Amino acid sequence: MRSSAARSRPLAAVLALPLPLALVLSLSPAARAAVSAAPTPGPGRPTAEGFQEGRTAGIRLRNSSIVLSGNGLGGGGAKGDGYRIPRPCWYEPYKNADEMVREQDEALRHALGADPDLAGSGGDTNSLLQRYRDKLGQEGRWWRPAYNDADPNGLACAGALTPAVWVQNGQTPPAGITPEELLQIARAALTVPEPKLKLSPDARSFVNLPTWVWLDGAGPVTRSVTATLPGVMSATVTATLKNIEIDAGTTSDRAEVRQSCGATGHPYAKGGDFTCGVRYLRASIDLPRQVYTMTVTAVWPVTGAVGQGGAPIAYTPLRATVTRDVPVGEVQSVVTG
Repeated sequence: MRSSAARSRPLAAVLALPLPLALVLSLSPAARAAVSAAPTPGPGRPTAEGFQEGRTAGIRLRNSSIVLSGNGLGGGGAKGDGYRIPRPCWYEPYKNADEMVREQDEALRHALGADPDLAGSGGDTNSLLQRYRDKLGQEGRWWRPAYNDADPNGLACAGALTPAVWVQNGQTPPAGITPEELLQIARAALTVPEPKLKLSPDARSFVNLPTWVWLDGAGPVTRSVTATLPGVMSATVTATLKNIEIDAGTTSDRAEVRQSCGATGHPYAKGGDFTCGVRYLRASIDLPRQVYTMTVTAVWPVTGAVGQGGAPIAYTPLRATVTRDVPVGEVQSVVTG
């Protein structure tokens, strides 16, 4: 049984929107939530998302033709920093006049076939298509609203826009997506791998013994995401692993920190120079959990550019952090005369 809200929704209100967003806006709040929670196609698809810490999407494109690609889109263990695009909705180029008429005619037939009662509430069906037919033969393209569904204001923002606007070739409508906003979408999708920390000694260290620190299996030290509006423009952000930072988890009177680590630290080498790690000066037995909590942060400076040869834009570095409990004991010496 259809709800009274569904029966009373005018056909014109459904048809006036490009079909995917029209269907979303016509759903109940519970159904919208289900759509938002549905799995999203992965990299290289028109609907894509990037991830941040806490498994919360920093960008989840809806009703969009933007394609996200690159090795910085994330996956298992990927980390982002919660970067949010300032505006959660925008217009994108969509279909030309001929394509739009065919789409809307098909949408109308589908709507009437599914619910004949809509015809009586929407008026003459020919008049519903007339605004699209009026543009036949003209040079231009219809633009449609798209939005970031990861932003709680995204759907409402898109719903407040005119459902479809006709734009002459070479022009951009107010609220139309800009190259800078496309770059922001790529930045919101950018992630880097979670650091995998290695220590030597590994299970337990001792007072005055150097504890070497490095990242294990860091993989490519450059990660990028490209956001592409096919046939229109593209933008790329790139993160490059620069260095790691070490916090010994205590004060300088209890630990000496060596920070000359380079991008990934230095694996233990017998007889090598100890330049990256911690030398604990006191045992951890007197601490509440009897361990020091070491924190290591991988620092990834981020730059972006629009198109080929675009001027680079610097963003706040992306920082991925991992912690490790380090028990530190004392070596007991027995002196015999």
